[in-house]
Amino acid sequence: MIQLDLSKKNILLTGASDGIGRSAANFLMKMGANVAVHYNSNKSSAETLVNTYKETTNSKVFKADLANEKEVFTLFNNVVEHFEKINVIILNAGVFLKHSTNESTTDWLAVWKKTLDINLNSVGLLTKLGLDHFKEQGGGTFIYIGSRAVFRGETEEYLGYAASKGGIVSLARSVARSFGKQNIKSFIVSPGFTRTQMAESFIKTYGEERMLNEIALNKLTTPDDIAPLVGLMCSGLMDHATGATIDINAGSHIR
Repeated sequence: MIQLDLSKKNILLTGASDGIGRSAANFLMKMGANVAVHYNSNKSSAETLVNTYKETTNSKVFKADLANEKEVFTLFNNVVEHFEKINVIILNAGVFLKHSTNESTTDWLAVWKKTLDINLNSVGLLTKLGLDHFKEQGGGTFIYIGSRAVFRGETEEYLGYAASKGGIVSLARSVARSFGKQNIKSFIVSPGFTRTQMAESFIKTYGEERMLNEIALNKLTTPDDIAPLVGLMCSGLMDHATGATIDINAGSHIR
């Protein structure tokens, strides 16, 4: 297992109670990081995760509905109050909501707006709050969890999801270019289809074999395959790759 010393890192990680976020939070705390474990609904999972490392880290659980602007502000302020200094912000939380173009425009637009509120608008707000904080602290790191959909495109049922992730990637690259001289780094992790709780319904509908036929390897990507890369980005050892997008999609889309 990769061993990194993250004991001096205070990290805000959104969507940390399940899937990629949970695996990343677990890995980071195992490496000694203090993690602000954000969740919206799965409180028990978040608390179990933090309690596992209560003797070795100063991690804490924070609740917020990222579709609610006020709660995003409150989340950030509460994390700063607890840690005083944040070193890394990992913007992972997101939804993968189906809204076929065969639906009524009103219903389609409602899902589009909800998707962008959670996947992009909250990310933009946390980026602005993070930039202000990092400038005061002398630097920091953003890690944005993007998607293969940005580069390969997505099916017609998930236009909102693809658009939101495309916005994240452009934002992350712009942050890297604009604020590097202020010691602010920015990275994008671009997963392909990953075996998470969010993906299980898709697997049940279309079958695992269909997913396997789309990739070059013999096994679907899991959140644990992504977590070590996130840890490496947090460590500072990848700083000269700022602005880079790292693909983890089992060879399903090679750029």
